[in-house]
Amino acid sequence: MRAHHPERHSVSKIGWLRASVMGANDGIVSTASLIVGVAAAAAEKPAILLAGSAGLVAGALSMAAGEYVSVSSQADSEAADLARERRELAEQPDAELDELTNIYIARGLEPGLARQVARDMTAHDALAAHARDELSITEMTTARPLQAAMASAATFTVGAALPLLVVVLSPPAYLVWSVFGASLAFLAMLGAAGAVTGGAPATKGVVRVVFWGALAMAATAGVGKLFGAVV
Repeated sequence: MRAHHPERHSVSKIGWLRASVMGANDGIVSTASLIVGVAAAAAEKPAILLAGSAGLVAGALSMAAGEYVSVSSQADSEAADLARERRELAEQPDAELDELTNIYIARGLEPGLARQVARDMTAHDALAAHARDELSITEMTTARPLQAAMASAATFTVGAALPLLVVVLSPPAYLVWSVFGASLAFLAMLGAAGAVTGGAPATKGVVRVVFWGALAMAATAGVGKLFGAVV
């Protein structure tokens, strides 16, 4: 008899991984873009640090609130679907058994075997069977609002702190290019780490985050130059 070995699947990380990567990416991009835009307008380093720090605090709280509200809406929808499924199982069990049978038939089982599997699943845990096979709600993918909010806020803070650190260490004359280059390097590392953690090719993750990050910083630098020249 072969020994059972635990398997680790990337999908089990999807809840916190999505929020973490999004938070860190937004922290780097939004704060670096804000810094580059303010610096391009010929602002002094204290003003740049103040703008970046304000962006960090506001962004972290905004990300936490946004993730919590968004994922809570998903959790509410899941809870409503499960409540309806629980009610239907109580009121019309035969129809629900037929529904589960047809799901298994559509997945390739013979009708007789599909019926038996549906009966066994219903006897074991009818609601779990319908949640998984009819609604695609599982323990690994279920919505966790607080986890998503905390992960997003924490990683946003870390991501936003990186370009701020570059501002502190960079000479004023090279500040814009230092922040621009360092932030692209941070984004590349984040894209690679997120892709590898999620089981995807690193190159694709790097290219997409670097492209959008460069575009955002270039756009805000243009705005800073334009309004700085006007002022």
